[in-house]
Amino acid sequence: MNLRNIAIIAHVDHGKTTLVDQLLKQSGSVRENQHMQERAMDSNDLERERGITILAKCTSVEWQGTRINIVDTPGHADFGGEVERILSMVDGVVLLVDAAESVMPQTKFVLSKALKLGLKPIVVINKIDRHDAQPKETLESIFDLFLALDANDDQLNFHYLYASGRNGWAVKELEDEHKNLDPLFELVVADVPAPKPMAFAGDEFAFTMLVTTLEADPYLGRILTGRIETGAMTVNRVIKVLNNDGKEIERARVTKLLAFRGLARVPVARAEAGDIIAIAGLQIATVADTLCDMSVSEAIHANPIDPPTLAMTVSVNDSPLAGREGDKVQSRVIRERLFREAEGNVAIKVSETGDGAFEVAGRGELQLGVLIETMRREGFEVSISRPRVLFQQGPKGERLEPMEEVTIDVDDPYTGIVIEKISIRKGEMTDMRPTGAGKTRITFLAPSRGLIGYHGEFLTDTRGTGVINRMFHSYAPHKGAIPSRTNGVLISTGDGEAVAYALWYLEERGKLFVMPGTKVYQGMVIGQNAKDNDLEVNPLKAKQLTNIRASSKDEAVRLTPIVPMTLEQAIAYIEDDELVEVTPQSIRIRKRELSPHDRKRTSRAAVE
Repeated sequence: MNLRNIAIIAHVDHGKTTLVDQLLKQSGSVRENQHMQERAMDSNDLERERGITILAKCTSVEWQGTRINIVDTPGHADFGGEVERILSMVDGVVLLVDAAESVMPQTKFVLSKALKLGLKPIVVINKIDRHDAQPKETLESIFDLFLALDANDDQLNFHYLYASGRNGWAVKELEDEHKNLDPLFELVVADVPAPKPMAFAGDEFAFTMLVTTLEADPYLGRILTGRIETGAMTVNRVIKVLNNDGKEIERARVTKLLAFRGLARVPVARAEAGDIIAIAGLQIATVADTLCDMSVSEAIHANPIDPPTLAMTVSVNDSPLAGREGDKVQSRVIRERLFREAEGNVAIKVSETGDGAFEVAGRGELQLGVLIETMRREGFEVSISRPRVLFQQGPKGERLEPMEEVTIDVDDPYTGIVIEKISIRKGEMTDMRPTGAGKTRITFLAPSRGLIGYHGEFLTDTRGTGVINRMFHSYAPHKGAIPSRTNGVLISTGDGEAVAYALWYLEERGKLFVMPGTKVYQGMVIGQNAKDNDLEVNPLKAKQLTNIRASSKDEAVRLTPIVPMTLEQAIAYIEDDELVEVTPQSIRIRKRELSPHDRKRTSRAAVE
């Protein structure tokens, strides 16, 4: 059978997963009467809630005698580690660009990775049925991007289609009839070369395969996915594993061989070079290792992954309310979970810092936030520190910090406040241009540490209408001190349940984070002070009862409704002397030192 391996790459929310849904339906991989969820490839709960793809996933469709293995990749920059690995096992990419939003930061990131690997993209300008679509202008900006990324002549001669992934049609010219996705299938078969490894199929070649993704299955154990580079693989065969340095780390029998057919993984007895398969039966092998025949001694080269830029400390929850909501609270269990994550996610690094604490380094706030959110849903209780950037040393010993390219689309009236706020955070504007319909696109180069916690403020400043996209750019000399949070916090002085009467009096002091009945403890942050200092308050104070009748009837206590902080907002809000307590049901902010005496001692020591 003919075989094609392709990846679908795009900026977040440009329609990759929805397009894959339609490819599955129109190829017959999903029966007409079979129930299929919208965005079927986003199987993870968090992916469905946030509307983004976090994990790369494989599927397979058959079209007129050709099997097409399709990989749906993440579009968010924080999950770029997944994209880089996936592109190494495909022979072509479909670059999807929203006809209204045009080229975005992540479009540039994923395209640059594909071009460097020598892949020739098929361009699909998606969502052309949007009322604000600009298909011709988008095509021009894509061509400019190819030029800017030093595409070769062959890559510059890319083929393109206009499409509506949601409605399931693609056309070569805008005036063509909107029928189906056949033009895209035809282009994939014609443009994407058959996998080169197919020339090395058969038992006369030694089996080799590079592991690109890893996942755990409750029944099969560790499942390793990759593309067979040479030879063939059969069930029950004994293979060995080589690490990147060519050192043997494991020998094992392959217990299960799985191929991708539609949305399912189907057991097969044999697979040949060029096919993307999943293997079970190995205990130690991980991402970037080489699975091979016993006679092979050289590992397949794996591309290095960009280093992490942010780190935070994850430690045992030691608050007075610890262990009441979660069942996974011990340091040993947290350690096991974090190291398991680092094993399958090459963009995350975990190291032990002692006293039940671990440093988790990753690409950005969203990636670290998704990891902690996943853990709390699994029943973990942890304490999280404020994220900090990872500095590097320059050739002359100077301190270098990570810089990000920030692209902001905002309504014209809000451009002033956005430029002012990012300038305060040491960001420098590199471009500003109108995009039509009363909107402006502004591009900045800003230090990562200045952007921590900015997203919530940005949404407030732009009344929720602005869109911000960030992507790692480079390391640059340290930009100096950046102003931090200007307000102090309200700190509880006692343990118990917050009382409405007490909170009513505290409202004039600032903005509250808790409601009546919320469990609080000494050292817990219950609100934001209107002034710049921290203030210790008593949220447990009840009204004194007397036998003297009031001359006027007591008014019912009315409190301003509060919107609970999300995990990412809480992590971004805290200062260095604070922690976020994360449990399956609650997100609380607390001081590192719960006792006021300990806090004073620590602050005195810091001054000395």
